[in-house]
Amino acid sequence: MNENKKQQIKSAILEQLSLIEKDIELLEEATAPIAPDNAIGRLTRMDAINNKAVAEAALVDKRATFSNLKQALTKIDAADFGQCAHCGSEIAFERLMYLPHSPYCITCASQGRR
Repeated sequence: MNENKKQQIKSAILEQLSLIEKDIELLEEATAPIAPDNAIGRLTRMDAINNKAVAEAALVDKRATFSNLKQALTKIDAADFGQCAHCGSEIAFERLMYLPHSPYCITCASQGRR
């Protein structure tokens, strides 16, 4: 993979990290505990608890993605960046732009080596 493509991927990673960081901040606010003395109705409280659970799941997912992107950013300058961890072939540039932390080419990933 040439340096120009690596720079494009690096820019995409940095942009995604910035967006995910903002999402994490919003989700952390959405997962704040619901005060029991808050004067809301029983159904509204149940709805708030359900929404909190959904936000917590999304927060876990965002944090994992953030961590994976940070890891990809540290590996981008390695000589083997962009090579499939299973078959050794080059991972398609488009795949790396969409999923920069993917260690597998589309063929190996579709065979369940994710």
